[in-house]
Amino acid sequence: MSGNTHGGDTPGPIRILIVDDHPVVRDGLRGVLERDPDFTVIGEAGDGAEAVELYERQPADVVLMDLRMPRMGGVEAIKRLLCGDPEARILVLTTYDTDSDVMGALAAGATGYLLKDTPREELTRAVRSASSGQSVLSPAVTGRVLGQVRKPTQGPLSDRELQVLRLIADGATNRQAAAALFISQATVKTHLLHVYEKLGVKDRAAAVSEAHKRHLFE
Repeated sequence: MSGNTHGGDTPGPIRILIVDDHPVVRDGLRGVLERDPDFTVIGEAGDGAEAVELYERQPADVVLMDLRMPRMGGVEAIKRLLCGDPEARILVLTTYDTDSDVMGALAAGATGYLLKDTPREELTRAVRSASSGQSVLSPAVTGRVLGQVRKPTQGPLSDRELQVLRLIADGATNRQAAAALFISQATVKTHLLHVYEKLGVKDRAAAVSEAHKRHLFE
C-alpha cells in the first residue's frame, strides 16, 4: 500500500492512523495533523490489536504507533501489520527511548522512531518522509542506534548456550536445565553468564526477552 495515490494518479492527502492508548494524546495528534491540508486522519486505535483490525479494513499511508499499550503493544502490532502489508509505513511515536525499545521497534520493521516531545514541524516532516518510505529517527534515537551499531560484536550464542536459554525460556530452573542436558548446575550458570554477556543483559528475563527480539528461538 505504498504512497498516497490511491484511486488514481492524483495524489490525495496522506492518510494517517493514530495508535495510542491515551485519548488526550490521540486528540492532540489529530489536531496537529489536521491543521495541514496534506494530512487526513482516517482512524484512531487505543491499542495494537485495534490498530491491526482498523488497518485491515482501511489501510493508511502512515501509522503513528505508540509502543506500550494494553492488549497488544506496538512492536507486536508492527509485526502483524507488516505481515499483512509488507509495505506498511509505521512511525513509532512514544515517550520511551531505551535501547531495547528502540532496537525492538526498528528490528520489527518500523519506518521511523520519534519521541513525543518532537516539535510539531518535525512531526509533520517525519510523517511526509515516512509516507514516501524514508526512515526517520529523532536525534536522541539516532545516537542510541549508532551506539548499538558501534558496540563490539560479542559473537553468536553457541548451540549449548541456546539450549540452556531455550529451557530457561520454557520455565526451567537451573537444576531442571542441568538435568535435561546432563550437565552440572554450575555449568548451566556459566552458560547463562556467557549468554548475558553476549546479549548485553543482566538477568534471565531480559535474556529471554532479548532472544525473542532477535528471533533466536526460531
